[in-house]
Amino acid sequence: MTASVAMPYSMENQPFKRRTVMPVPAVIEGAAQNFRYNDKFLADCHRGLSEEEWRRRPSDCSNSLTWVVGHLVWARKRILDHLDTEWSTPWLDQFARGRKPETDALPTSAELATAWTEVSGLLATALENASEETLARPATQGPPSADGKLSGVINFLAWHETYHVGQAAYLRCWLGHKSIMG
Repeated sequence: MTASVAMPYSMENQPFKRRTVMPVPAVIEGAAQNFRYNDKFLADCHRGLSEEEWRRRPSDCSNSLTWVVGHLVWARKRILDHLDTEWSTPWLDQFARGRKPETDALPTSAELATAWTEVSGLLATALENASEETLARPATQGPPSADGKLSGVINFLAWHETYHVGQAAYLRCWLGHKSIMG
């Protein structure tokens, strides 16, 4: 069983472009929908922020918007790897789980936005093209999987991403900007 809806996606500072979404396997439809929501919410989080604001952190033990977006790009790239889709950018590994990026080598907000847009388009296509056989592969060590399969890893990573989009929304408010949710 599959489902299809039209949702916007883009990280550009302009109105979202509509994209017709092709059906995805039912076992990951909820994850695919969450990824589409997160595309919009994350773009809303960064609108109107200066480069300096992207790098500010509430404390030494918390993350900046630069780290959050870089980490989400890294996580989406991991999903692409699982779905046999190649993509990368030179600075990506510094945003891996548990790593703190080198402050001198951080990408700009424009580079992060471009990477987000690229990886998001590839992810949408990869999810649409994912076969039931691919999604039924046993989960590898790493992210949790409720069903022990790749489909469970993808569902977990959608939840993981939503958690970090919440961090980005908090950071936006902490920086003194209007909430993305009203």
